[in-house]
Amino acid sequence: MSLGSGRAWRAAAFLLPAGAAAAHIGPAATWLPGVRLPFFPGLSGTGHRHHIALTFDDGPDPASTPRFLDALDGLGVRATFFVLGERVVRHPALVRETVRRGHELGVHGWTHDRPWRPAFTRTAEEVERSVRAVHDITGCRPRWYRPPYGILTTSRWWAARRAGLRTVLWSAWGRDWTAGATPASVRARIAADLRGGGTVLLHDSDRHSAPGCWHAALGALPVLVRDCRAAGLSVGPLGEHAPPRPAARSGILTQ
Repeated sequence: MSLGSGRAWRAAAFLLPAGAAAAHIGPAATWLPGVRLPFFPGLSGTGHRHHIALTFDDGPDPASTPRFLDALDGLGVRATFFVLGERVVRHPALVRETVRRGHELGVHGWTHDRPWRPAFTRTAEEVERSVRAVHDITGCRPRWYRPPYGILTTSRWWAARRAGLRTVLWSAWGRDWTAGATPASVRARIAADLRGGGTVLLHDSDRHSAPGCWHAALGALPVLVRDCRAAGLSVGPLGEHAPPRPAARSGILTQ
């Protein structure tokens, strides 16, 4: 082998993993609202223009999730809870109670990890394991998937598809995981981005965020629901949030 060809092989050896890494993390660009909202409305959770989908991440948590269930009961609202598999098996009674009260469950992964390295097999196994845990405990098979941190990778997308789940991120969030979050800040942050047909992201747990920050989301719930209803918008789970229809000829998803 000549020196030139040896250099070519070394360059190829370097570029291959770099290319694989780029392909793995490339879909994470959908985390950016400027990319996701206009180009991937389905991934943004865009649905019926007179409906708002209310979703919660990171539970179940016995210290906080019951408070959200009670608040939602008082408001007459049902929601979608994206749960972590490891938490589901630790708190099966709370999971069953969530479903008993009329809420639906989505998969948020087995753990709340960051996907920096491609791991197709492990990711698929963990997503399927989470699906089985929810089904075994509640008798209901989840329909939705939201990756931890909203970071969608090729392996996560493939794992969700393989498990028969539809991936949904969000169109408005309250930044309720921060130490400085308040009910007023959560409301203002959501109001800045929320439109009819949108999907709201809140958190019913602080296990992966600032301690006690869930109080801000809980405090914002009544006024958030009131604002939506005052605007003529119903609030409910993703299961009641009809997906956008494709345009007749262009195939572009429209609201």
